[in-house]
Amino acid sequence: METERYPRRYVLGLAGLFLLFWAALAIAPYDRHDWLLENMLVFGLVAALLLGHRHYSPSPSAATLIFLYLCIHQLGAHYTYAHVPYDAWWQALTGESLNRQLGWDRNQYDRLAHFSYGLLLAYPIREVLIRLGLRPGLWSLVLPVDIVLSTSAVYELIEWIGGEMLGDGLGRTFLATQHDRWDPQKDMAVAVVGALIAMLATAVLVRTRHVNAGAGSQANAQA
Repeated sequence: METERYPRRYVLGLAGLFLLFWAALAIAPYDRHDWLLENMLVFGLVAALLLGHRHYSPSPSAATLIFLYLCIHQLGAHYTYAHVPYDAWWQALTGESLNRQLGWDRNQYDRLAHFSYGLLLAYPIREVLIRLGLRPGLWSLVLPVDIVLSTSAVYELIEWIGGEMLGDGLGRTFLATQHDRWDPQKDMAVAVVGALIAMLATAVLVRTRHVNAGAGSQANAQA
């Protein structure tokens, strides 16, 4: 019973910590209307977790990954993705401009967020699929990448429709394309790259665990 309570306490602790982080960044965002639009994703994800908590409670690892992604997203919602001052933060720490060092001519925080979507949420997606009955084999590694790509494409369509409906001002802020006509395709690409890295790392960890378990069984049999 104690081992069952620990993951639940950990997940609830992360939820409480995120609520504090969310509340702090809800104060005086760069653009309140854009903040509300960006938080529709958060409200939807939280609602899904609450509605399905009896059937799926994330493991501590999955909960940590979800927490990290939501924190990254909240920074983007607070400042708007095109204006997150990561370069100023980097200059304060190192005295150098990260954008200048890497040759960037745009704010790259939106790329980080899309990359993090694949990198941090592919594993929780795999966990949900396995809880729903999918066997933990090859398809449990392939389907999360497919879902990340599919949902990224749907999100880009929603952004496009929303941008058209909202007009030039708020629509441009919400889209955060920064005059890059290939922005949607690049966002989807980095999300898939993140998901591939996550699933490759998962495959290596699962394989290592099986090898170690097999070695342990052989040692016990010989003893």
